[in-house]
Formats: sequence, structure tokens, C-alpha cells
Amino acid sequence: MGRQLDAITLVDRYKLMLSIRFHEEAIKTLFTQGKIGGTTHLYIGQEAIAAGVVAQLRKDDFISSTHRGHGHMLAKGGELKPMLAEILGRADGYCKGKGGSMHIASITLGNLGANGIVSGGLPIAVGSGLSAKMRGTDQITVVSFGDGAANEGNTHESMNLASLWKLPVLFLFENNRYAVSTETSRSMAGCMEKRAAGYDIPFCRVDGNELEAVHFAAEEAIAYVRSGKGPFVMQGDTYRIEGHYYGDAMVYRSTEEVEIWRMNDPILRLEKLMVERGILSETDYQVIRNEILQQVNDAVAFAEASPQPVIESIFADVYTEWQA
Repeated sequence: MGRQLDAITLVDRYKLMLSIRFHEEAIKTLFTQGKIGGTTHLYIGQEAIAAGVVAQLRKDDFISSTHRGHGHMLAKGGELKPMLAEILGRADGYCKGKGGSMHIASITLGNLGANGIVSGGLPIAVGSGLSAKMRGTDQITVVSFGDGAANEGNTHESMNLASLWKLPVLFLFENNRYAVSTETSRSMAGCMEKRAAGYDIPFCRVDGNELEAVHFAAEEAIAYVRSGKGPFVMQGDTYRIEGHYYGDAMVYRSTEEVEIWRMNDPILRLEKLMVERGILSETDYQVIRNEILQQVNDAVAFAEASPQPVIESIFADVYTEWQA
């Protein structure tokens, strides 16, 4: 029998994964009601990666995220109320309504920002890693990216510099099978393992829908990076159950394919695991689900009651200001 997480940690990660899932489900409803400006990209189906990797980080560590970044923010310690307020563009949000769904950030929490630019978070992570090295700390930065970003120049340049300068960066490749509507087999030559090897970066690959597997692989990767040996590339194989954005008709994949992956849902797998180990019962699950759902509903009510930003705040909290 392999390594196992203790019951307390499993239940804690289960609650986090439910928070992410119900948060994303709430966004679907709000978007359908026309209450979210622009578009939004949901993390449904990938919760075990955020819960297994990001939740292990120290408060003073950093993350750099993607346009699909809600789960990473919640796993880094983000709270539901300011999260949803931000997504609704309200003044009580983490970025006071200026970031929205794709650009949530919190320096206090060590989140250097979700990023609407595909692969845009990787150079930021390299800069963060360089900062930690120059300051002589053992802080690390985890940067998440998908299979679309895997083929961008930013990704290769970032891995090259991180390896050359031995920077404390964990490159977290969340392979959810699709870059918008293009399946990985039609867009990605070779594999991430060989790409990492080309930059002399150690690599591991894990079932991204199995929480314990993700946790223990990440534990080793985080320890390696924190030791000062340089970057690490970790691949988590998962599946984006929803479309690229909410409202995507998903005509590029079959209903059968999606249903097969729904059976591989990371939350269902964790529930089954804890039943088998006698940690929680079906009744316990329902109690926890109701508890988390109430927290999300309360956060929705908070966000909807939050005021719109006043026009005078448009130049506050920005790095530069244009003047005539």
C-alpha cells in the first residue's frame, strides 16, 4: 500500500474542492442571469490539482495563474465573498472590481494574478523566482499553465531562464486535453517530459484527478524547488468538464467523451476513497455539502449587495497614471 493522507487532511481538501466546485457552479448561474461582464472560464473537473498542489504552499510563497484561475486563488487562501464580488466587478472584490474573472490577484495572499494572456503568467513567475533568489529567501513560486500555453514562446523562454539561473519555480502543467477547441494530440508535438529534459529540468507526471497522487507528487516537487536546486516541471493529467468558456457549445467533443470523464470526477473519486477508509459516510457528505453550499450562497448575496466601484477610483491602485 502506498502513502496515504491522514483523515483530517483528506476532509480539509474535500471541503476545499467542494468550495471550488460550488463557487464555479454559482458563477454559471450568475453568468446566465447576465450579472457577469465579459466571459468566464470555469475550473470544474480540475479541483484536485489546485487542492493537491497550491494548498500545500506556505502563505509567503507565490502563485501565478491562468485565465482559469478561480481554483488556484481559493486554494491559496482566497475567501469566497471577495472572490465573487471581484467576479461581479464590485468594490468589495480582491481588486476592487478592476480585475474580474480573469485577473484576480492578491499580493497579501501571494497571488501575483490570474492572467488573460495565454502563457502570460510564466514570465511573471520567473521574475518572482528571481526576486526570491536575490533576496536570499526560500520562497517558491508555482505557475499553472495549460496545454495551449505549453506551445507558446513565453513557456519555453521561461523554462530556459529558470533552469539557467536555478530559480525556485514549479511549473505546473495542467493538461486538460483541450486548448480552446483543439485536442492536445492535434496541437502538441512530443511531450512535456522531453521538453523539460531539453532544459535540464526534472519532471513528474501524475493522475490529476486523484488527490493523494497529486499531493505526494507535489510534496516532492515543492521540496526540490525549495531546496535551491532549481525549477521543476509537474504534469497533472485532468479534464475540463465545462467548455473553454461558459456558454461554449462544445461541438468539438462528443457527449460520450464528456460523460466518461464525469465518471472520473475528482470529487467523486475522493468521496469513494473516504468511504472505503471509513472516514466519512454518505450522511457526512451531505452535511458537508450543505455547509459549503450555504457558504457559497452567502458569498453570492454579499457580492450582489456590494457596491459598484465609483468612477473616481479608476486611477487608484494602478502603477501608472496618464495625464493630459
